[in-house]
Amino acid sequence: MISRLIERKLKLSPPLTRNVVVQKGLRVPMSDGVELLADRWMPRSGGDRLPTALLRSPYGRSGIGNLLARPLAERGYQVVIQSVRGGFGSGGTFDPMRQEREDGLATLDWLVAQPWSDAIVLYGMSYLGHVQWTVADQLPPQVKAMIPVVTESALTLEFLRADGMSLETPFAWGVLVGIQERPLAMLRQLRQGKKTARALSTLPLREADVAALGERSAYIQDILVHDADSQRWDGFDHSARVADVTVPVSSIGGWYDIFLPGQLRDFQVLQEKGRPARLTIGPWTHAQFNSTPVDEAVSFGLAHARGTQPPDRAPVRLYVMGEEAWRDFPSWPPPGYEPRRFHLGAGGELGPEPVESSVDSYRYDPADPTPAAGGVRMVEDSGRADNTAVEARQDVLTYTTPVLDEDVEVVGEVSAEIWFSSSLSHADVFVRLCDVDPQGRSWNVCDGLVSLTGAEEVQCAAVRLWPTAYRFRRGHRIRVQVSSGAFPRYARNPGTGESRATATRLLAADQTVHIGPVRPSAITLPVR
Repeated sequence: MISRLIERKLKLSPPLTRNVVVQKGLRVPMSDGVELLADRWMPRSGGDRLPTALLRSPYGRSGIGNLLARPLAERGYQVVIQSVRGGFGSGGTFDPMRQEREDGLATLDWLVAQPWSDAIVLYGMSYLGHVQWTVADQLPPQVKAMIPVVTESALTLEFLRADGMSLETPFAWGVLVGIQERPLAMLRQLRQGKKTARALSTLPLREADVAALGERSAYIQDILVHDADSQRWDGFDHSARVADVTVPVSSIGGWYDIFLPGQLRDFQVLQEKGRPARLTIGPWTHAQFNSTPVDEAVSFGLAHARGTQPPDRAPVRLYVMGEEAWRDFPSWPPPGYEPRRFHLGAGGELGPEPVESSVDSYRYDPADPTPAAGGVRMVEDSGRADNTAVEARQDVLTYTTPVLDEDVEVVGEVSAEIWFSSSLSHADVFVRLCDVDPQGRSWNVCDGLVSLTGAEEVQCAAVRLWPTAYRFRRGHRIRVQVSSGAFPRYARNPGTGESRATATRLLAADQTVHIGPVRPSAITLPVR
């Protein structure tokens, strides 16, 4: 029944068999003598010497085994799913991301030595994808392919930028791993979301872990105190290993995924080095499960494991939103798209050229922060969302083109330059690209935020938005939002210059956007 439910939920092709068995509690020795536990999933008959999919997980082996391991074991693989150090029976202490290279290499040494193991494919999403990159430059010859899904080689660091902290995702992840082994954890998860959301408004933020978990979390304390360039995160960035990968890589991501910029960076490195790699980006959020990873494991992973070539396809396959269709391209970013500036103008206009100089102002109050509406998040209402309500707030400016008389296709990297000043020295600039449909509803496409210092003086805020592939249809309009936050996705800027961990005062600020020929605020879209 579980097999059929997963097949229906993920819209999978029929399996070769539903009769699989699980060999539980395999003990895998690490270099320091600690033993990690693993389960081996396989068909009841004929499992030995099948290609092995290796998954290394911080989320246990049972529930995630049914979701991730079972579909592969039913479709031509045997699967080893291992609990990483310090979790779900594995020895040692869980120190997120820090120990995965050494333990991953030791696990591969163990797996290669097993009499039932032959060709190996590294597989998994998010944390399970990141651990692939930690060992990617030192793979034994038995590893034939990698399939990293919604992940990147420098996990967590994008969240912790000194010029814009993404609060919600790393905080919620810290809560997740903090409660997942407590009694009745599944029932706790059903109630935890609202409790975590309330905790994000705690002042000072350093008390938010206790509000959410009932106890201190070392990981949450660290994300609040240490920016991405802190020594605390030494060993987290494995991007330098990407260029030395020699096995074929199939990278799968989503336009609203939290790790998309890093995932595209990793693919570009492989592309520039001439490595055998391909990229698939769909209209998905981080936690949206679908058939693509399993399909790719079967068509791409099994082919390489068996020493054959997968079915031919273009190196880059992108879902173009708006058109709602898959398209193939030779590279990322695709050729043929040229940067075009759309300038913010007086009266909320958005046009091809800067017009007369003027200013638009709004008041931002972190005690009543501009809310996140959809977008790059891991909550239920992430992804594309109707932004009508948020755009009606007094702390959100909008700039909109006339109705389009022809389609405008945008594929690639998106950025904005917003000339900005504030009544306070510390301020944030949030920019969002939207599609306004003929009914007047505004749907978010991509966005980004940057934190400024010295903001009482007029300066140009350079905002890097999420990449996208989107077709704005004839009869629609292109819109740009400008505000000073998207809470709780991004941490509130208290306006005081205090540490985000210790700030207790929230100061309202008068923000000003400058437009015109001298200060040409604009968004730059890659257009064909």
